[in-house]
Amino acid sequence: MSKVILITGGQRSGKSGHAEQLALSLTDSPVYLATAHIWDDEFRERVRRHQERRGQQWTNIEEERYLSRHDLTGRVVVVDCVTLWLTNFFFDNNDVDQTLTAAKDEFDRLTRQDATFIFVTNEIGLGGVSDNALQRQFTDLEGWMNQHIAQQADEVILMVSGIPMKIK
Repeated sequence: MSKVILITGGQRSGKSGHAEQLALSLTDSPVYLATAHIWDDEFRERVRRHQERRGQQWTNIEEERYLSRHDLTGRVVVVDCVTLWLTNFFFDNNDVDQTLTAAKDEFDRLTRQDATFIFVTNEIGLGGVSDNALQRQFTDLEGWMNQHIAQQADEVILMVSGIPMKIK
């Protein structure tokens, strides 16, 4: 039976670091399922620093969309992050309903595996309302996907300034 933990919060709130510490408290050999698409040199450097920080005990898997294609049975898996994962789907068609359906289906397929999943996501809707229509659509998409994951989650942790607050 799978276990789902959602860690959410703002940018640089300590989400990834907390997810990694939690995973290491559960196993000596966690999996890091990275969803990022490398857009530019600055982001490539950010990814490199994350990998360096994690160390050799981690199994690193890079998968931009189809997370469920990987057999993660029996593993503790950090999925980092939902925001970038949704971006990869959304850029294909810029359709909120299509993207939300595809992402929910993929999430559901992934979490049918008997594993512990720690999802990292952003609360991008906590800021002001953007004047950009596409960004408003993506904020809605992210909020709805976060709700879907939170409803399925066994635990939800909100990170604020590096402090984890258990909300479910």
